[in-house]
Amino acid sequence: MKDLRDYSLLAHNTFGIDARCTRFLEYETAEEAQQVANILRETSLPYIIIGGGSNLLLTRDFPGIVVHSAVKGWDMAGCRMACGSGEMWDDIVDVSLRNGLYGAENLSLIPGDVGASAVQNIGAYGAEAKDFIREVHAIEIATGRLCIIDRDDCQYGYRQSRFKQEWKNRFLITMVVYEFSTDFQPRLDYGNIRSELERRGIVEPTPQQLRQVIIDIRNAKLPDPKVQGNAGSFFMNPVVSRQKYEELASLYPQMPHYTVDAQHEKIPAGWMIEQCGWKGKSLGRAGVHDKQALVLVNLGGATGQEIVNLCETIRKDVSDKFGIEIHPEVNVI
Repeated sequence: MKDLRDYSLLAHNTFGIDARCTRFLEYETAEEAQQVANILRETSLPYIIIGGGSNLLLTRDFPGIVVHSAVKGWDMAGCRMACGSGEMWDDIVDVSLRNGLYGAENLSLIPGDVGASAVQNIGAYGAEAKDFIREVHAIEIATGRLCIIDRDDCQYGYRQSRFKQEWKNRFLITMVVYEFSTDFQPRLDYGNIRSELERRGIVEPTPQQLRQVIIDIRNAKLPDPKVQGNAGSFFMNPVVSRQKYEELASLYPQMPHYTVDAQHEKIPAGWMIEQCGWKGKSLGRAGVHDKQALVLVNLGGATGQEIVNLCETIRKDVSDKFGIEIHPEVNVI
């Protein structure tokens, strides 16, 4: 177990913000997670639990304890994979496909770790982590006991779970159990997947071909955080009433949308931000990516507060123009 003082979090956030914390604890096993839980129960310092840092914006030094999982490894049994919470999510997608387990292709190249997939309910191109999660194994901080939490108890929704709400900072996740399928049923009708396959002359893609197309699409739209600090999609796509959607559709006939149910539509936040003129623009050292308006970037030396200032300016412009509130997907600390 790592137990470090006055620790830099530069390597633990993809925005490239060099904030520090008072103490950094990292566990590699469930037993070490129990030791961390003991420390957290006994301390008066505040604490936060982080994953790979791809959904994190640090605005200041954190005057407390930062906890991180480094639990590695995976085990397969039939269609199920039990994965350490510190494994990178995209590695699990790759391994699952190589072993004839399908379903997660559309979630290829999403940054972050396995533990975060269970907290955030990560999603892209018509798929979400909740489609595959069966159990979450975690240490309850208040008692130190190991809990096996069923997927249904997590109350997953769009980028939401109880781990982000009433369970926030209550558990240290050690393992996530996914259940995939041996039957490959590609989902091609979201975004520009099908058109990109057609451009390559692929009519019936293999799982690896579909994964590669998803990777290439994401790489074309999203900057590499090692080159330009970012956290991927910064905002959640808002879900609005059908009445609000129809009102906007009459004004913007070309507005993209995705039907949620009979009463609700999802409108891409990136499209609205682009309509407000922000694509490729900047505010100080914080900017909006020139290929995907949903992505905020560190243009070099930006502080977390500069990113927040840009975020709030964009939110106001979208609200003024469309009457819709958009909210960050990123966790701002």
